[in-house]
Amino acid sequence: MQTDYAELVRRTIRSVPDWPKAGVVFRDITPVLQDPRTFRALIDLFVYRYMRQRLDLVAGVDARGFIIGSVLAYELNLGFVPVRKQGKLPYRTVAEPYSLEYGNSAVEIHTDAVRTGQRVLLVDDLIATGGTMLAAVKLLQRLGANVVEAATIIDLPDLGGSAALATTGTPLYSICRYDAESA
Repeated sequence: MQTDYAELVRRTIRSVPDWPKAGVVFRDITPVLQDPRTFRALIDLFVYRYMRQRLDLVAGVDARGFIIGSVLAYELNLGFVPVRKQGKLPYRTVAEPYSLEYGNSAVEIHTDAVRTGQRVLLVDDLIATGGTMLAAVKLLQRLGANVVEAATIIDLPDLGGSAALATTGTPLYSICRYDAESA
């Protein structure tokens, strides 16, 4: 019996209606992480995609990108770079602000997190409006990294993030895509 790993992951993602507010369907990856078979399938999808990409580092976006990114870095025998919410890193940092629906925020990385020319894969759980992902790309590029690709479990294209990321020239790979009419 052959298993479609992407479909397995999609079926395992929990849709939570009206959270965090009415009208929003939250895509919860927690069940994917809790089920060993599905978690392995998810990581394997990424490993098989990137195992021959000659990457130097995996960068993961706070916080669920840490979970996927660190496991992926381990499996690919690469180092891991955390892209944190501002104020969470102890050493010298560089920050990049971005807009939220009701305000602003920023992410940051250590100034010595990457070296010029290093090939970096950027990982997060999902891309919605793209603010966090775009800020992370800018940070990595500012330090001289070549962001080879951004990878997510989920793309919510109706919110515009994947289109915004495309304007930077950074390719995006997502396991699952949920359009507005998706259940």
